[in-house]
Amino acid sequence: MKIKRKKTKVIQVGKLKIGGNNPIIVQSMTKSKLEDLDSIRSEIEELIGSGCELIRIAVPEKRSISYLKQLIDGRIFSVPVVADIQFDYRLALECMDIGIDGVRINPGNIGGHKRVGEIVEKAKRKKVAVRIGVNSGSIDKKILKENNGNIVNSMVESVLENVRLLESLKFNNFKISAKASSVLDTINVYELVSNKVDYPLHLGVTEAGPKFRGSIKSSVGIGILLSKGIGDTIRVSLTGKSIDEVKAAYIILNSLGLRKVGVDIISCPTCGRTTDDLEQIVDEIEKLTTGIKKNLKLAVMGCIVNGPGEAKDADLGIAFGKDKAAVFLKGRVIKRVDKNIAAKEFKKELERLV
Repeated sequence: MKIKRKKTKVIQVGKLKIGGNNPIIVQSMTKSKLEDLDSIRSEIEELIGSGCELIRIAVPEKRSISYLKQLIDGRIFSVPVVADIQFDYRLALECMDIGIDGVRINPGNIGGHKRVGEIVEKAKRKKVAVRIGVNSGSIDKKILKENNGNIVNSMVESVLENVRLLESLKFNNFKISAKASSVLDTINVYELVSNKVDYPLHLGVTEAGPKFRGSIKSSVGIGILLSKGIGDTIRVSLTGKSIDEVKAAYIILNSLGLRKVGVDIISCPTCGRTTDDLEQIVDEIEKLTTGIKKNLKLAVMGCIVNGPGEAKDADLGIAFGKDKAAVFLKGRVIKRVDKNIAAKEFKKELERLV
């Protein structure tokens, strides 16, 4: 099965094109405080190294702008940077003066059409992209009342109202997000919005939760929408490290055949036949492959039953037996080694492939 993506308008965020036939973009948001420049520099470098293609940074107050300017002037960003603005529309206006590539605004708390209009007019002059970010927890009370408290209908109406506003201002360089913490609400909203507009959609389940739970909720919500051809850029929102958001996003895209970037590790679930600590071995291989951009499928199997035969399409694999381990390429065993040096031999073969 090949997923047919819905054709959307193409927008420009810095040098990045989003929408149309362009790849689905992976983005994340920094967790470090802007004033802690060493920490945020380190986080940005780690994100870019892991394949993050767009970075969003919260700008909570006026003094934050000077720190953001230092990062931009220091040329730390090799990917577009987006300022996340809540409540104070003036922060968006000032951020556009220091060279950011996009602003994310929440119409539910930015202060009405007049202020959105001011942001848009400056975005037109500065050639800055805008994301209209509607969240289930901050819907305009007037819209919520008009829809008798129905979250899904209120979110869709908020999106459409702002699309009409931006179009009336002759502005089209924008994308849309409409996230809920409920997976089902998120799916319903995006499906309805996708049927009504052809602007690029940024997917995510907001406040998805900690790493394990949040990754699962995000995979279900984002995965279902992507399988229907909906979505041009994604963020997996986790309570945890931003690099984990990027890893999860690529796994979602790779599993659906929408992007082929980085390493895909397949491993058996283990059972009573397993004689080794396979979980630890897989963890070591995951750490070993962090940052590899080449698309590779690696297999780690705990016994001969789930050996080369089960993973014959893997570029490189290892299967553990009673005393020895078999290292194989595309299902063909190339060496059998003592288990105490198996990881070392696997690493050698991986380096040859990369």
